[in-house]
Amino acid sequence: MNQIEVNIMGQSYLLACPEGDHDRLQEAARRVDEAMCKVRASGKVRSRDRIAVLVALNMAFDLSDLDGEAQICTEASPALCSAKAAALISRIDAVLDAQDGKEGYRFSYTPPPVSSSQSAFVS
Repeated sequence: MNQIEVNIMGQSYLLACPEGDHDRLQEAARRVDEAMCKVRASGKVRSRDRIAVLVALNMAFDLSDLDGEAQICTEASPALCSAKAAALISRIDAVLDAQDGKEGYRFSYTPPPVSSSQSAFVS
């Protein structure tokens, strides 16, 4: 296990980091720092502890939304999951085209064959 140093809201933290997860932990620390600085900048909360609790609650709330969406997809039919994936890819392509101002590389999604007795994304 390695150690890495991260900076969150101006304070340095030395954290244990599993092998191969350095970039993921750095990105997580960056997200926490960004969220905490945003709350502090709002001027409504000054205490570092309160800011940390608010950010933790916001992130947990966002995660629960994602968990709910994942649950819906795993309980849905394979065709519905494939359609949702294709729709999401189309939305991503549209955003990328708008940013680039031109059409570019397109990601192609071909759902794996799933028999009617199998549930999507469940092994």
